[in-house]
Amino acid sequence: MRLDLTKRSDYAIRAMLALTMAKEGLLSSRKIAEEMKIPPRFLPQIMGDLTRAGLVDAHPGRAGGYRLAQPASSVTLLTVIEAVEGDPHRQICVMRGTACGQNGECGVHDVFYAAESAILEKLRGATLQGIVDAYDAKQAVGAAAR
Repeated sequence: MRLDLTKRSDYAIRAMLALTMAKEGLLSSRKIAEEMKIPPRFLPQIMGDLTRAGLVDAHPGRAGGYRLAQPASSVTLLTVIEAVEGDPHRQICVMRGTACGQNGECGVHDVFYAAESAILEKLRGATLQGIVDAYDAKQAVGAAAR
């Protein structure tokens, strides 16, 4: 079983992590794309979604760029994914390929619903700041071991 993010969500999370690590000031679209290996042609759409969702402040102009609109400690991965994807709940039954419940729930509905709920809860509990802090701590341990 594969649990993959869409490219849109992947790029949005990477962009938000770049802004989190920037700490202060504005980060240009070009800099975000370079640092996070995001194709530059996709970034404006993603940043537009994140701005409309109130997660990013956009400052146009030659010296402009982006910065977080909220503290990184209050922005979760689920919030970022919802900003670019919408409702993360499964719409199609894994067994039938149509909406579950049209002719009663399928046999695995409860199991997959519980699994989906667990994943969403994990994403809801993971903040941008927590991810950056955990990454920094791993890097420090790795550097100390060398």
